[in-house]
Amino acid sequence: MHGLNGDILVWNPVTRRRHELTSMGIRVNPETLKKQLEMTGQLDFLKLPYHQAIMSGEIPLCIGGGIGQSRTYMILLKKAHLGECSVTVWPKILKDMCRRKKIYVLE
Repeated sequence: MHGLNGDILVWNPVTRRRHELTSMGIRVNPETLKKQLEMTGQLDFLKLPYHQAIMSGEIPLCIGGGIGQSRTYMILLKKAHLGECSVTVWPKILKDMCRRKKIYVLE
């Protein structure tokens, strides 16, 4: 929507939705951080330590980037949920919802 972005979106035929493989937008410097927080009505975040460190130049600036391996596997393996390709801790409610749809997340 606003600012620089380089997301790679593909169609996932399993979920019949767009599927984001990457999130490449330039995310943080003091000016863009403040602008993004203003746009989202979250200026109170400027009180948090991470945001303060960005605003004061205490930590190095960064950009988001890289192709998500598990997200790529989802497309290649024709899976509906990230948990079918990546082991992590999933809440019981999510596992139950997935199981009802015959989606089995890795544990």
